[in-house]
Amino acid sequence: MVLFYRWFMSSLRQSWFLSALIIVNFLGSIYGFYWYKNQLAATTPKFLTLFVPDSPTGSLLFTFFLIFLLFGRQVPTLEAFAAITNFKYGVWAVAVILAGWAMGGERHWTDYMLMFSHGGMAVESILYSKFYTFKWRHIGFVAVWTVGNDFMDYTFEIHPWLPSVLEPYHYVVGMMTLCLSLFCLLLFKQIGVHKFTSHPISKKQV
Repeated sequence: MVLFYRWFMSSLRQSWFLSALIIVNFLGSIYGFYWYKNQLAATTPKFLTLFVPDSPTGSLLFTFFLIFLLFGRQVPTLEAFAAITNFKYGVWAVAVILAGWAMGGERHWTDYMLMFSHGGMAVESILYSKFYTFKWRHIGFVAVWTVGNDFMDYTFEIHPWLPSVLEPYHYVVGMMTLCLSLFCLLLFKQIGVHKFTSHPISKKQV
């Protein structure tokens, strides 16, 4: 088990592993945007559609982070956005599905698929934490976006569609989502903020 763990962790930076993860994340992001097609079509005014597809936006940003990592480039602002949003919406989706079940909602096979895929989003954000080079100011940029996005989601009711049993409590979900955002910002401040000189890949920054 220890040998497998060491092999797995050492594979995170290997080109074959990164390439496979890039493909998985990219295809998952495309499917995610497709998943939101009905909500995007129903959203008005149209400028609000920018704030609708939360999870696929996070996974797409993480895809771009992986591409830059593959080529040994550092983009701290992208890293911060990718890590935090990918983790946040991964956890959010799993939590909402479980909460729906706990409230007596129906279970669908898509729930298991979504839990697996979104759980993977959260896990990969943690696994790659040793490669992040962002600092406090980059987390600040993400804080403005994530808190602002939460405000837009639950003020204009453009949040991801909830299980029917949770819809009457969407304001409670909104407060919990804001708390999750703050938790994620603090979490990645602790595990992701490093000095650039300690980065194990290269000194190239974009």
